[in-house]
Amino acid sequence: MTQLRVGDAARLLGVSTDTVRRHIAGGLLEAGTDGAGHRVVDGADLARFVREHAHAPDDGAAGSARNRFVGLVTALLVDDVMAQVEVQAGPHRVVSLISAEAVHELDLKVGDVATAVVKATSVMIDTPKGIR
Repeated sequence: MTQLRVGDAARLLGVSTDTVRRHIAGGLLEAGTDGAGHRVVDGADLARFVREHAHAPDDGAAGSARNRFVGLVTALLVDDVMAQVEVQAGPHRVVSLISAEAVHELDLKVGDVATAVVKATSVMIDTPKGIR
């Protein structure tokens, strides 16, 4: 049985150690202690928790959310023809090359909420406000 220390579980969940401790105190996760007296979470229990609580933020789009990463635009590099758009979606940094025209139509700016849509080997960018 795999046992994970609270800090390791927090890193895997993308949350703080205090959040994992609150989950334990609230009965959402079970914890024990290892041989050194450190608080640990069972790996299988953590996997169950992740499956039960996994959800993508609602970006208002129809279709599968499996390949959609909602996040913030953190960088834009736009020239005459092409643009590089960087989106930070939780722990995931997604970079897409799209046309400069698309950036202008979407009115993308650093700090905007955007969705990186991954299809095969392409990453497309969409926003809640859509094309203007």
